[in-house]
Amino acid sequence: MIKTIKARYRNGVIEPLEDIDIEDGTEITITVSEPIADAAEGIKRSFGGWKGLIDADQFLKDIYESRRISTRPEVKL
Repeated sequence: MIKTIKARYRNGVIEPLEDIDIEDGTEITITVSEPIADAAEGIKRSFGGWKGLIDADQFLKDIYESRRISTRPEVKL
């Protein structure tokens, strides 16, 4: 079972804030992620992540070129 829940860390103990259906004493694996206080901070952290992976100018040209291709059938009058 994979489930994401909210929990609180206090005095060295992780306390679930939601009910979880796990038998007492079961060992589990926990992935911890700290909340981002400001959404802009998360965006700033991602700056430059795509740098060097694609040619942005060519990517835009390809998008606009693909938009010119008609996929509709020709209308017969």
